[in-house]
Amino acid sequence: MNSTQQLVLRKAVISEVPVIWEILQDAIEQRRLDGSTQWQDGYPNELTIKNDIENGYGYVLTENESILCYAAIIFGKDPAYENIEGKWLSDSNYTVVHRVAVSKLAKGKGIATKLFEKIEGLSIENNIYSIKVDTNFDNVPMLKILDKLKYTYCGEVYLRGSARKAFEKLLH
Repeated sequence: MNSTQQLVLRKAVISEVPVIWEILQDAIEQRRLDGSTQWQDGYPNELTIKNDIENGYGYVLTENESILCYAAIIFGKDPAYENIEGKWLSDSNYTVVHRVAVSKLAKGKGIATKLFEKIEGLSIENNIYSIKVDTNFDNVPMLKILDKLKYTYCGEVYLRGSARKAFEKLLH
């Protein structure tokens, strides 16, 4: 990746749903090929993306207007996170990151890591100093990213009936 090219994290717009859905479908297929059970039950889907965008949660990471990555970024409480088997690092306001999917055109370029770095900046701009995220126990790529970025494993939360590993990072 050329260092002069700017990665921009911005809110997604409804007209981008088809492109985002294609990226998510690739990610769903990648999870399946990796032997993961995550996202193998018809969720997330196109409606999920539309709802994210309508609620102001849908974000894309772009380079030269090309969408490399999608995520739902929520500045507020996630009800599923209220009941953790374990303990969060903080009880303060937090950013929640869901539905991270990287375009297959950008695979292996550290794009998800850059996404999380951008989310840290965006959180601080919003005076939020904690990021919480969950992932499936078998989502090895995401577990590696969270480890690399120094997220702390806090316990398990339950989303749509399944236990998920929950992580938090405090921003200073």
